[in-house]
Amino acid sequence: MGSGNFETTIGLEVHVEMQTNSKLLSPSPVHYGDEPNENTNVIDWGYPGVLPVANRGAIEFGMRVALALHADISPFIRWDRKNYVYPDNPKSYQTTQSATPLGKNGYLDVTLPDGSTKRVRIHELHVEEDAGKNTHGSDGYSYVDLNRQGTPLIEIVSEPDMHSPEEAYAYLEQLRQVILFTGVSEAKMQEGQMRADVNVSIRPFGSDEYGTRVEMKNINSFNYVRNALAYEEKRQAAAVRAGEPIVQETRRYDEPSKSTISMRVKEVADDYRYFPEPDLAPIEISQEWIDKVAAELPKSAKERQEYYVNELGIEPYDAEVLTQTLAMANFYDQTVADGADPKRAANYLIGDVNAYLNKTQAELQETKLTPEHLAGMIKLIEDGTISTKQAKKVFEAILEGEEPEAYAKANGLVQISDPAVLQPWVDEVLDANPQSIEDFKGGKDRAVGYLVGQLMKKSKGQANPTVLNQLLMAALKQR
Repeated sequence: MGSGNFETTIGLEVHVEMQTNSKLLSPSPVHYGDEPNENTNVIDWGYPGVLPVANRGAIEFGMRVALALHADISPFIRWDRKNYVYPDNPKSYQTTQSATPLGKNGYLDVTLPDGSTKRVRIHELHVEEDAGKNTHGSDGYSYVDLNRQGTPLIEIVSEPDMHSPEEAYAYLEQLRQVILFTGVSEAKMQEGQMRADVNVSIRPFGSDEYGTRVEMKNINSFNYVRNALAYEEKRQAAAVRAGEPIVQETRRYDEPSKSTISMRVKEVADDYRYFPEPDLAPIEISQEWIDKVAAELPKSAKERQEYYVNELGIEPYDAEVLTQTLAMANFYDQTVADGADPKRAANYLIGDVNAYLNKTQAELQETKLTPEHLAGMIKLIEDGTISTKQAKKVFEAILEGEEPEAYAKANGLVQISDPAVLQPWVDEVLDANPQSIEDFKGGKDRAVGYLVGQLMKKSKGQANPTVLNQLLMAALKQR
């Protein structure tokens, strides 16, 4: 794809914050939304003389992502300093892996909007630390929050294998799903847990040489990435046609105008003066360690989809919806493990539960709903204890943490299925409605509906319709 006679070439550098308990090089906790500078210490502040210690859990989380993306894990890694001065970087350098990235030569097979599959190669993955956060107040002052400083990141660098904004969007969506199912990060864009640096150039169709690359940094929305690329490929094409050179630079995306704006001439690697980190020892990664991490890697979304379709009889589309997030897939798995019918459990999660989440703008794990209670309600429906109509009230209750069977009993929602209780009511209603019996014998089917209505009224809506209909039809045939 491209603009006019030009082909667009796109590569993405995706940064993902890993949900470890502590930071990459310090014992400070990793919490989103805490008071500014609450989760910091002398290592985060860059005090002279302090010694960092690498977080083993962050290395293992990075290995998980590398394995999920079919990358080769390096048997030896060392840490490097990437030097730059900025207010949210008190050390004036970032600890990263420049010379020996954790993973190389991976790939992700991406399903495109037209149903075809495209393999996007992963050049490398490396673990590094995040910077702090700068904000500019309306009072004329700027503020620095170092809570995020030192949070472990995995950076995933693709090859320039994408050629349209739509391909980049599909890649990001499916990369996020892969990451979610490793359990490494929740990858919440709105909280800055997943951000993309976008590299884009154009070249005439048929050319073997790439055009001049332009970078757009820290875009935290897939839609923004798509819109920025759509604008940038048109801007570059117009410049080339006008005889203007494309400058290697960093631009930012401006959502209100849906355009990109120049920020600075692009730095090159030499500008960062990389050199080995003297305060951290190199790390050897044994095959035994890799095998241990691989054994603990959760099933991927694709593996779960295949299991749901082939083993549980779920429709392929429903399986895709159930695996949009790890939280939903785990919830579904546990609901089925607790004894719920797989298809009915899928229907509730895709329908009623998703509708509730959309309405409340809540995450599944933030609700009071549990797999045990959803499974319990489904079993009450299956064994006839409650009707699907009564289940609506029970569902509202379990969303608030109520135990389904106890709630149904306490609120008169349990169906009456005992023939010994229902038969006298059937006899009473038939004795009181001889004309309906004659209408039934005359072939008027609506007579049955009337009689059922009278019976439901007598039972105050608690009679099991299936059992009731069986008893009623048997009694009518004997009259």
